[in-house]
Amino acid sequence: MKIINENIKEKRFKRSYLLCGQEDYLKRQYKEKLKEAVTGGDDMNYSYYEGKLIDVKELIDTCETLPFFAEYRLVVMENTGFFKNACDDALVDYVKNIPDYLTIVFVESEVDKRSRLYKAVSQNGYVSEMKVQEGAVLKKWIVSLLTAQQKKMDGRTLEQFLEYAGSSMDNIYQELEKLVCYTMGREVITGEDLEQVCTVTTVSKIFDMVSAVAQKRQREALDLYYDLLTLKEPPMRILYLLSRQFNLILQVKDLLAQGYQTASIAKKMGVQAFIVTKCQKQAEYFTMAGLREALEECVSFEEAVKTGRLSDKMCVELIIIKYSQRQENEHGK
Repeated sequence: MKIINENIKEKRFKRSYLLCGQEDYLKRQYKEKLKEAVTGGDDMNYSYYEGKLIDVKELIDTCETLPFFAEYRLVVMENTGFFKNACDDALVDYVKNIPDYLTIVFVESEVDKRSRLYKAVSQNGYVSEMKVQEGAVLKKWIVSLLTAQQKKMDGRTLEQFLEYAGSSMDNIYQELEKLVCYTMGREVITGEDLEQVCTVTTVSKIFDMVSAVAQKRQREALDLYYDLLTLKEPPMRILYLLSRQFNLILQVKDLLAQGYQTASIAKKMGVQAFIVTKCQKQAEYFTMAGLREALEECVSFEEAVKTGRLSDKMCVELIIIKYSQRQENEHGK
């Protein structure tokens, strides 16, 4: 991202850019920044393509059109699948020899770094992987957004807010907008404001559900599960997130046993520090063997659903019931 900012500042653009990764907010922001910088807001020299049915010949014809009363032409392509599936050789060859008046921007969620098009952009343009941001980065960004609105929240409230909103910058931005409106006329945003306004993410509910399972609060764990179903969350997605959470706890427990500290574990796993802290607390209630068994059980139940031996709703219930039974309650090391 630093390179793109420098290119924009100096008005010296690469012939091609690939904006990829899971953080949609950043991809959208940098796509718009490049559009404004390259075209100056002039749509006459801007073309946009989206989806997997792009005609490459038509695309190249558009690229070959000289800019009209301007220095540059910009072509943006989004969610094309060109970086995951076989790509037309003509486009790969074109990316290697883009004319000086043209900048092409690809915006993709998933890419295969072994693909010929990825290598062509990497060698002849610039690839920016926009990952989910670390907790420290998100906190600074949130503080800057609040400052711009003449608002503030203390450190504890900020941690609580991140637990509610998750790590998606889009979701964080939307939740902050709600809080700013709700606290109109007040400078400080409190934990009570979060309770009144914020929508708790599914991932946060999964955290709470696993905590309830770990501490053998079976009724609470099942209630949280039924809440998710009421919110139209598919059982198979809940199973996936449940499995993911067990895996996170297992990794944290293993790294703690190796002597790693919270900050080091967060960096090594590529997650926020507060997630490691929560997993660390949950890890106290599980043995390593128990976590591995839970992961194997999740895989087994997923197969049972796919083969029709169990309903998706029932398989998650069985996982929750099994691992929240009182007789299983033991602190693992």
